Amino acid sequence: MLIVQVKEGDTIEKALKKFKKKFEKTGVVKQLRARQKFTKPSIVRREQIIKAIYKQKLETGEIVRAKR
Repeated sequence: MLIVQVKEGDTIEKALKKFKKKFEKTGVVKQLRARQKFTKPSIVRREQIIKAIYKQKLETGEIVRAKR
């Protein structure tokens, strides 16, 4: 259960924003979307490897991320 501490004088909008941020950090929505379809373990592992390779290349400077 998420608990949001609201300070004296805070508006409902501010409290709702804090709640949404906490809820997003829990990863519930991400987990629900992942459970909607079955992904084979081999595919999950392959995606993890591809992501790790990408992160390594970013750190070494082989890939330059585009600025927004």
